[in-house]
Formats: sequence, structure tokens, C-alpha cells
Amino acid sequence: MGLFLLRRTVGFILTLLVVSVVVFATMNILPGDPALTILGLDASEDALAALRDQLGLNEPVISRYFSWVWNALQGDFGISHSFKVPVAGLISERLPMTISLALAGMTMTLLIALPAGILAASKHRKAADWGVMFLSQLGIAVPAFWLSMLLVLLFAVKLRWLPPGHFPGWDDPVAAIRALILPTVALGLVQSAVLARVTRSSALEVMRLDFVRTARASGLSRGRVLWQHVLPNALVPIVTIVGMQFAAVVTGTIVIENVFSLPGLGRLVFQSIANRDLPTVQALVMMFAAIVVTANFIVDLLYVAIDPRLKART
Repeated sequence: MGLFLLRRTVGFILTLLVVSVVVFATMNILPGDPALTILGLDASEDALAALRDQLGLNEPVISRYFSWVWNALQGDFGISHSFKVPVAGLISERLPMTISLALAGMTMTLLIALPAGILAASKHRKAADWGVMFLSQLGIAVPAFWLSMLLVLLFAVKLRWLPPGHFPGWDDPVAAIRALILPTVALGLVQSAVLARVTRSSALEVMRLDFVRTARASGLSRGRVLWQHVLPNALVPIVTIVGMQFAAVVTGTIVIENVFSLPGLGRLVFQSIANRDLPTVQALVMMFAAIVVTANFIVDLLYVAIDPRLKART
């Protein structure tokens, strides 16, 4: 067990280091002058020279990389050139919105997908099964941004039940929750389509095993067998997808936040790209990549907790 955790932890750290190298290289080593990109073609040579000195572009690339990593580990991502404030402050200000939206979307995904997948498996090759499979296929085919616009047209423009966008802040909790309903639905429906199919497939494999037939023969109800015996033993592939989907939900907020004008990290990414704010873009790309790597690392650890066979091997 200890060796397994050590291997996974070392792999996690090495992956983050590789990701940091790729992000830094993409932003700093590719052809082009970052100072010219930020200030534009009309910038004077004096302004360009001052910005290059401020960004440390006159230093060796290796030195700049280690300096960036060291500062980032201390929470210092530099100064935003478009907002004129520390990048860490921008991220801490907008991170709660992105995390709240991602957690709400993931919760909705689980609440929809797990019951739908179990229902489809229990009604294999019946109307409920075909219905779940059809709806899940439809959900996979529909892009999140297009679904978002459809939701806005229906519930905000036509029915006027919910606001079309903008976040009023948590001073008015009711208005804040109403503003997050459509973005949450847009995130949750698309991801639940994938998870429902995986849950169905995994549950069907477990239902064919001998211990399930034994549980049924002992007089347990079908529902109890499904939720207490089938689902726990079908969790390994489900947890894999959930971990990947949480990372996808977090990165998916980049599009959703812009559709609904929410002040999160996703909207900050677009604003920083539009303003050619390279320090902010670099920090945000690294953060999103770190979230994906961390989600995969947590999934690896959950395998051991869920599957006793893996625990015995480690």
C-alpha cells in the first residue's frame, strides 16, 4: 500500500513538472516577442524594453522557468497587464464561482446518471433501457454551448422563468441560485449522458456474475440487489469516468461562463486572451492543467479504497 502511494505521488509530481514545462514553453519559447504581443505593434522601443525587463525576458530561459515555478509555488503569478493587479488576486476572486459551478454541475450529473444507468441496466432491452440510451446518445451529440443557448431561448426568453445570464452576487442568495440554474443544467445534462451509458454497461457486467444471482435467490428485492450489490461492485469504471468528467466540467466552465456572463475563471481566460495578458493566461492554463492532473491522481487513490483486490496487490 505504501509503495503504491509513493509511486502515484511521484508520478503526480513528475506529471505536474512536465505540464509546467509545456505551459511555460508554449507561452515563452515559441517564435514571437511576448512584449510585442502584449503592447502591440505600435509600441515604442523604450516601452518594449521596459516591459521585457519587467517580465524578465532578458534572462536565460532556464532561469526564467525556475523563477516562475518558484514564485508560483508561493502563490505569486506576477502582475496582470490588463487589470494591473496581482494575478493571484484575480484567480482567488473568481475561483469560487468556477468551483461552485463545477460542483453543482457534477452533483447534477451524478443525480441524473447513476439512477438512469441503473434503471437501464435493470430494464435491459426494454422500453426504459432504449429510452435512456436514446436520450444519452442525444446528450452526447449536443455541444454544451449550443445546449446553453437553447436553454436561454426557452427558459429565459420565451418562458421568462430564469435570468439569461449575469451573476448578481451572493448578497441575494435566491437571485444567485436562479442565475446558476441554467449553467448547471447545461453542464450536468451533457456529462450525465456519458456517465449514464458507462453506469449501464458496468452494471450489466456485474449483474451477470454468480453472486448477484445468489443474492436474488436468497430473497432480496431487485432494488436492494441493484443498489447494495450491483452498484458498489460496478464503481471502478464509474469512478474513472467521474474523475475525468470533473476535470472536463471544470474546463467546460470556460465556455459556459462566457455564454452566461459569469465572473469565473473561464470568463477571465477569454478576457486575458483578448487583452493579450500573457502572465494571466499562463497562470490560468497551468491551473486548469493542474486540476486535470489532480483529478486523475485522486481517481488512482480511490481505486484502492473501492476495490479490495487492488488493495491486496499494492
